[in-house]
Amino acid sequence: MFVKNMMIPKHDCITAQENETLKAALDRLEAQQIDGLPVLQGNKYVGVVTRYGIYENYFLSNKTKEEYLTTTSVKDIATHQEMFLEGAELFERTMLDLKDFPLLAVVDEDRNFLGVITRSDVLSFFESAFGVNRPGVRIAFTSVETEGRIARLSEIAHHFHEHIISLVTFDETDKLVRRIVMKIEKKDNIDKFTKKLEEHGFRILSIEEV
Repeated sequence: MFVKNMMIPKHDCITAQENETLKAALDRLEAQQIDGLPVLQGNKYVGVVTRYGIYENYFLSNKTKEEYLTTTSVKDIATHQEMFLEGAELFERTMLDLKDFPLLAVVDEDRNFLGVITRSDVLSFFESAFGVNRPGVRIAFTSVETEGRIARLSEIAHHFHEHIISLVTFDETDKLVRRIVMKIEKKDNIDKFTKKLEEHGFRILSIEEV
């Protein structure tokens, strides 16, 4: 999954032009209930203005609130001018960058603005990976880290005609034991399925209908 496949395209983005006042930007942030706006010079990306940044700079400005909001342009406090994406990055690589910041702009080679990836997009990605929005049975288990274990798991699931909603593994290190979380559609053969998993060396940690 690449950034370009997950980004919010330009025509669906809320943006600010660089010479707009902070009052205009803050009004837009509050009206849309969002935390940040890409700042543009025409179609060129020049940074990001955030709700937090507006408030922080106000306390450092020594101006009255009205003066600060009406005489300061968004370009004056924009950040992340050199921090952006170009679309070909793997989506999961954006997670650390978005941990403490609401959005990253996506631009082309000429810095023309193409869209954004938001922190909300990352959370939605995880929800999808774990099948959060689909009802089913969540099975957490461990397995010895040996070649072919995921293939064996798939064979057992196929044998029982299980419909796998999601499958996530953890501990991608040199540890000998890997944790696996599988979500499957609810059926009346869960006991038989999990018993077969245990017979093949998968240690069940929990089973929960969610």
